[in-house]
Amino acid sequence: MRASKSIRAALLSLALCPATFGADGNALDAAKQAYAKGDYSRAIEILKGAAASESNDADLYVLLSRSYLQLEQYDAAVSAGEKAVTLEPKNSEFHRVLGEAYGGKADHSSMFSAYSLARKTQKEFEVATQLDPRNFEALQNLVEYDCAAPGMVGGGEDKAQPLIQKLMGMDAAEGHYAAGNCRLQKKDYAAADAEFAKALESKPKTAKRIYDIGDFYLKQKNTAQLLAVADAGEKLAPSDPRGKFYRAAAFVLEGRNLEQAGQLLHEYLQTAPMNSDNPRPWTAHYWLGQLEERKKNAAGARAEYEAALKLNGKYKPAQDALKQLRSQ
Repeated sequence: MRASKSIRAALLSLALCPATFGADGNALDAAKQAYAKGDYSRAIEILKGAAASESNDADLYVLLSRSYLQLEQYDAAVSAGEKAVTLEPKNSEFHRVLGEAYGGKADHSSMFSAYSLARKTQKEFEVATQLDPRNFEALQNLVEYDCAAPGMVGGGEDKAQPLIQKLMGMDAAEGHYAAGNCRLQKKDYAAADAEFAKALESKPKTAKRIYDIGDFYLKQKNTAQLLAVADAGEKLAPSDPRGKFYRAAAFVLEGRNLEQAGQLLHEYLQTAPMNSDNPRPWTAHYWLGQLEERKKNAAGARAEYEAALKLNGKYKPAQDALKQLRSQ
């Protein structure tokens, strides 16, 4: 996500909470650090305390909304996002985040409520793109909405196509990614594959976009493109640990370089920030389990799948893999 405008310090009385925010007492910085580590509950705790003191700092509220989104607490995410937009109505990214909050709530609401929330989602994405025509993330959000949502809530591929062409004119990688994502919403996987390949060839400007493409190829088990994703990501951002994850997954799928794959996955677990921008640790344990199965080590595979489920008991790939092992 794009960073918001320059951060304003939100200070609390150190007498009330002497060790919470570090030496300079900057609550927002402390919350951002917690967020980056994936400790969203801690970020919320800090931000809620700071908001009571700095009630007019929009940056606090937008990060609070993002934190609630990560925990799927959509009512709270909407409330905080609306506060941020009220305080800074001209901030494109704030409207985009509020759109995500409305969208998340719509996905978990009754049909009657979801209708109005879907319309609000679309409106916020539209406002975000109007305020900043180069907010690529907002444009991608709007394309995805239009390609996925039915006409009764304002969606329609006919609305998405002009946006895709607009993105093509500004950045070919973004344009092809948008086109691929639209085809993905329509479950046209072959066309999506072709567009994502063109996006990768067009050299995306951010590691995020490269690894967004990687997520698709991982699901498709396309090892050649997974390795291309790892190459592109490591070239653009050598210190980003995600390249290790995708390269290792490709090796496991191919059944080669298994020792190197194991080393890469362990390095990933040790170095990657455990937040939602990165493949989560339970997915790394899942791929370690797949690696052990490749090595005919059922006990090792079982241990890795159990490690994945200890971190996320609802992670279905690990559940299914463990069930399959037990049936053998």
